[in-house]
Amino acid sequence: MSQRRGLENHTVGSGFILLAFCDHSSLQGLCFTVLLVIYLVVLAGNSLIALITVLDCSLHSPMYFFLRNLSFLEICYTSVTLPKMLVSVLRADGRISFLGCAAQLYFLVLLGSTESLLLAAMAYDRYVAICHPLHYPLAMSRGLCTRLVLGSWGAVTPVQVGQTYQLFTLPFCASHDLRHFFCDVPPLLDLACADTFWNQVVLHTIILGFAVLPLCLIVLSYIQIIRAILKIPSVLGRHKAFSTCSSHLMVLTLFYGSATVIYLKGHSRDSGDPDKYFALFYTIVTPMFNPLIYSLRNKEVRIALKKLLWTK
Repeated sequence: MSQRRGLENHTVGSGFILLAFCDHSSLQGLCFTVLLVIYLVVLAGNSLIALITVLDCSLHSPMYFFLRNLSFLEICYTSVTLPKMLVSVLRADGRISFLGCAAQLYFLVLLGSTESLLLAAMAYDRYVAICHPLHYPLAMSRGLCTRLVLGSWGAVTPVQVGQTYQLFTLPFCASHDLRHFFCDVPPLLDLACADTFWNQVVLHTIILGFAVLPLCLIVLSYIQIIRAILKIPSVLGRHKAFSTCSSHLMVLTLFYGSATVIYLKGHSRDSGDPDKYFALFYTIVTPMFNPLIYSLRNKEVRIALKKLLWTK
């Protein structure tokens, strides 16, 4: 017990070292520039989407209410990891404190899980709009939309507090080098000097509740949506119905496609390098593409954007 406590205290005092950028020390200037550009694009793009959905009265429908909240989530999501990455690259120093790592992990998983639930709520919104259009104004009231958003946040918060506490009360080995760009659950479990069976149980339970189940609901919603669209006799009507869902489907593919590789395929100590690049994709690249997808694929957003930028 004393040896274990010593290891734990050693880790608390010295924190962890993020080594992902050490593999590319000769490209630090390029890495910093690319990460900075991505971060600025994420901030500007998502802020612009949030702004126009507030200012333009034609975008005050439930669909754009959810999109505004998604944009806010994306800004928060990237802000959990990217500023620390920029500092690490600039200083060539990947050190992160124990509490800093715990906070980063907590908010990373919290925001990722919340986004998963929010995407499910957006799929339900499209299901009601296309499959039950006459009931849409009543079914998707402002009160229900607000409760869905608040519920997405509230359902995850206590669960993630428990997971973070359980993980960071583990004794960690003397080596606390993380071959990753940020603090994440699988690489941290690799450093534990204790049985992580129950941590794995909690991790997979969270994946089931906040990733697999929402994804199943999304798939079921889109099965019903596709069936309803195929029954529309007009080609123009079918095209319009598909176009309202295409942006959401592209975002779903980017988010779930990369996250699934990390959390559902299984993790081993030898899979660190591919995993860290997939993690980088869904934490910073996906939020960068979301505003582009919604602005380029959505006619109403394009019109509102032109009005905002060119109307004097």
